[in-house]
Amino acid sequence: MFALVDAVSFYASAEKVFDPSIRNKPVVVLTNNDGCICAVCPIARRLGIPKFKPYFKIKSFLKQHNVVVRSSNYELYADLSDQMMNVIARFCDNQHIYSIDESFLEFKHYQKIINSWHDYGHLIRNAVWKETRLPVGVGFGITPTLAKAANHAAKKLSGFNGVAVIDDMTSAAEILKRMDVSEVWGVGNKLTAKLKAQGIDTAFKLSQQPAKAMRKQFSVVLERTINELNGQICLSWEDVKAAKQEIFSTRSFGQRICDINTLQSALATHAGIVAKKLRQQNSLVKKVMIFASSSPHDANYYKQSIVYEFPQATDNTCVIASAVALVINYIYRHGVFFYRCGVGAISLESKQFRQADLFIEHKENPQLMSCFDAINHRFGQGTLALASQGQSERWQMSRNFLSPQFTSNWRDIPKITC
Repeated sequence: MFALVDAVSFYASAEKVFDPSIRNKPVVVLTNNDGCICAVCPIARRLGIPKFKPYFKIKSFLKQHNVVVRSSNYELYADLSDQMMNVIARFCDNQHIYSIDESFLEFKHYQKIINSWHDYGHLIRNAVWKETRLPVGVGFGITPTLAKAANHAAKKLSGFNGVAVIDDMTSAAEILKRMDVSEVWGVGNKLTAKLKAQGIDTAFKLSQQPAKAMRKQFSVVLERTINELNGQICLSWEDVKAAKQEIFSTRSFGQRICDINTLQSALATHAGIVAKKLRQQNSLVKKVMIFASSSPHDANYYKQSIVYEFPQATDNTCVIASAVALVINYIYRHGVFFYRCGVGAISLESKQFRQADLFIEHKENPQLMSCFDAINHRFGQGTLALASQGQSERWQMSRNFLSPQFTSNWRDIPKITC
């Protein structure tokens, strides 16, 4: 048996943990630079507040309904996520942390001591709530994909109180018939459109399709998904979260910038973020896209991007940042007030199967990068950085509604008067 434990509106719920005064109020959380709504608590959802709506367009509506607005407090969320995952880990043989608020569980020896999966699910929910004050949904399934479907039912479908169980094909059919095909794990927007064009609009209808024929028409991934919906385990933890085919780091500025040095500093920082993510998934980059733009709402919208190809694929922060210095003059334009910039690794290779070149000097320094990452991991991200990243914070993101960092900043530790 597998389970998926997923926090309910994690960012919004995290904001309520150390602030009981807003637990019964509608809360929304904004994206970087307070641009769009990225999290909506259940109370706010009942007001019809949509996710990913630009904040400025819905600002008056939020004020009218006394909605609490918060900027993304990533430091708080990361710490609460660690606490939640530690609690969940006590209830299974094997845990796979899928994202900041989702965790897959696998049960082998535990099955002998569990009389009711429903009761066990509520035991997990109560433990997480008691120790972290985070609400979670728990879905059990005989495959990881069915566990994901059960979790969807636990949180979104009527008749379930935070826990759903799929332990046979009868219980699977009851839930899959009520699920839109777009809610099936691994079925994206493009694939949803193609499936619905063929009349496959529910998860149950997808499960009834011939798996091998769907593989020929679509992909081996969809074949595995169909088999999993029918109770056949096809996915391992490695399949659950495959290495990314592209890696981007992009962000709008807290305030507009118009000088070339500040723009280069911001791009060099994004290059460092991309390089770190490459090393984390054991990948190398052959081509990077470097871009910057003004706001699309400006009268004279400006956007420029350059694709730079390295002689050899690399994951070295210094090498990737040097590409920024080489192309910055092609991207920058005098008089433009830049609103956004970023770096994207668009052609990746596996480090395990790296192809060397006999005639090109080897510029990699894995020992240096290992030391670089170890220092930043121990003392905090940004402790060690390239000089080209600069010290200016002009381009850092704006968070005007930031709540205190209760668990990671000495100044913000809650004070209790007894």
